[in-house]
Amino acid sequence: MTTHTEERAAELRRALADTLEADGQLTDPTWRKAFETVPRHPFVPEFWTLANGTQRLVPTAHPDWLDLVYADDALATQMTDGVATSSSTAPGLMLAMLQALDVADGNRVLEVATGTGYNAALLAQRLGSEQVVTVEIDPVLARLAESRLRHCGYTPLVVAGDGRDGYPGRAPYDRLIATCGFSTIPTAWLEQVKPGGLIVCPLGWGTVSLVVGYDGRAEGRFLPGGSYFMAVRDPGTTGMPVHPGRPSATSGRLTALDSAVFAEDDAFRFVLSLAVPDTAFAFERGDDGAVTAVEMWAVDGAWARSEDGAVRQAGPRLLWDAVEAAHTLYVENGRPGRERFGVTVTAQAQRIWLDAPSRSVPRGQS
Repeated sequence: MTTHTEERAAELRRALADTLEADGQLTDPTWRKAFETVPRHPFVPEFWTLANGTQRLVPTAHPDWLDLVYADDALATQMTDGVATSSSTAPGLMLAMLQALDVADGNRVLEVATGTGYNAALLAQRLGSEQVVTVEIDPVLARLAESRLRHCGYTPLVVAGDGRDGYPGRAPYDRLIATCGFSTIPTAWLEQVKPGGLIVCPLGWGTVSLVVGYDGRAEGRFLPGGSYFMAVRDPGTTGMPVHPGRPSATSGRLTALDSAVFAEDDAFRFVLSLAVPDTAFAFERGDDGAVTAVEMWAVDGAWARSEDGAVRQAGPRLLWDAVEAAHTLYVENGRPGRERFGVTVTAQAQRIWLDAPSRSVPRGQS
């Protein structure tokens, strides 16, 4: 017997598909069928949303729960020390990545970062459960996802493990899709995806689509849209760089780069995520809402703070120097969008480039 919730959920799925199609995001009828068929709500029985600067828990009993589930929004589904460490990706972004994956009947797909299991369900609906392997670093999340997948009639192989290692037990794969953020592409993936196969992966604040070559390298460009994923992490961690605190010994100088560029220019923040990887930043704003200062820190302990035209730095690398170099490259090349950037990956190295593989983008690493 169909319940009122199921009937309403089916209506909301169709409405979401209509919206994504009208916006030009949904162009493949096979993925439209999958989005209309696979329910999202069994995978997110509760989640957190950001309201007035605070996290609000939305349980199944909440009157807006179902409508929020079928909105084109990301839903935080796990919190660790006040930081979201798992989520259900916004359907529009999921769709962009799934369409870029360019799957065909009979393809075998490896998904890295199972999360709630909803994306794995979409893949299983499109290709058949036997064609899908999904890996999740958190064993609790892996068990929950497998249970919810089975409840919905899908039985892909769910593995509790580190997706950076891939899953050699079912290799080779025709396609690999990751749904957590990376700063470098794991080389194990190059060995497990067939030559001619595709890797679609969030890299920095963008998503790159790589073709695996017969020479063991992978190469490709970024998709044009933004991409904001939680960072790949070790068990029990948040994946975020730990703030080192305000260093006692710092070097200072003047800077001509306005701190507000961080808040106002998404395209530059993407460039920064490639040129100065594995960093985090926070703004301070005045009473009028304008950015007055920005503070940055990195996984290696580097730190920088820019305020009122002056910058102070500390740690193993000069973060703000790398920021200024990235901004110069960005401006001198006409403020390029994501689609002008690409990546070449080999077993030895990863190289970011602009417009052509011969034009490498320097990275501000230690």
